[in-house]
Amino acid sequence: MFSKRLHRPVQSFLMSLFMTILMTFIITWVNTGMNDGFTGRWWHAFLIAWPIAFVVILLIAKPVMKLTTQLCSREP
Repeated sequence: MFSKRLHRPVQSFLMSLFMTILMTFIITWVNTGMNDGFTGRWWHAFLIAWPIAFVVILLIAKPVMKLTTQLCSREP
């Protein structure tokens, strides 16, 4: 469907999308409850958080992968 060269941005897009949907939903629910206006509050939180998450994942995915490889290089 997409070129292999787009793997990193597509992965970052999907990871940030799924994580932001889940996290903003849960945090909005815990902080304000599931009552009237919940969807609007959640949507507002999502619209603020998602672009930030996308950029952060684009910037730190590679260094985090390297760090993970270093941390998990020891054999059991």
